[in-house]
Amino acid sequence: MNASSDSSGYFRSPLLMSRTDTALLMIDLQERLVPVIDDSELIIENVERLFLTAQMFDMPILGTEQYPKGLGSTVEPLKSMLPPLPEKLAFSAGGVAGLLKDLPKRAIHKLLLVGVEAHVCVQQTALDLIAAGFDVYIAVDAVGSRFPLEKEIALRRMENAGAVLTTTEAAMFEWCETAATSHFKELSRLVRKKHAE
Repeated sequence: MNASSDSSGYFRSPLLMSRTDTALLMIDLQERLVPVIDDSELIIENVERLFLTAQMFDMPILGTEQYPKGLGSTVEPLKSMLPPLPEKLAFSAGGVAGLLKDLPKRAIHKLLLVGVEAHVCVQQTALDLIAAGFDVYIAVDAVGSRFPLEKEIALRRMENAGAVLTTTEAAMFEWCETAATSHFKELSRLVRKKHAE
C-alpha cells in the first residue's frame, strides 16, 4: 500500500479517508429504536455533525430504515437532512438493491458507518461490505446498541474482520485534511459546539 503525493511532494496515506473517496452510511436511526439505545443523544449529535461535514464537502450521504412500518422513520434532525430512505427487512444494508450503485462512478471505495444497532445491522452491513471489497470505517461514538457489551463485542468483531475504528472528530478532520481549506473555520465551529455543551 503506497502513499499518494501531489505536485508539492506531500504524501498522504491510503489508510486515511478523504472527501473524494469516502461516503457516509447511516443505518436505522429510527424513532422506536433510538430511545432504547445506550447514549443515544451523543450518537445523534455526532451523526448530525458528520452529516453537516459531509454536506460541506459534497460527499455522498446514504441511509436505510429497518421496517419503518414497525420502527418508525428516521429521527430528527437527521430526517430533514436526507432524501427519502430505502426500506429494508434484511438486517444488512448490503441487501438494499441499488444503495451503493453510484459509488463506483465517483471512485468511492470507503464507507464510514454510523447508526444502530452495532451488533446487528451495523455489524452485518460492515461484514458484507468488507466481503464486497469496500474499505469500511466505523465511527465508534456514532454507533450504538441497547447494551454496552453488545456494542463492545461488535466493535471487536468488526475490527478483527478488517473494519477501521475511528471517531466522529477524527473523521471530520480527515475529510478536511488541511487548515488551509475554506471550510476549516466551519469545521472548527462544529467541533467547538460539541465541547461547549
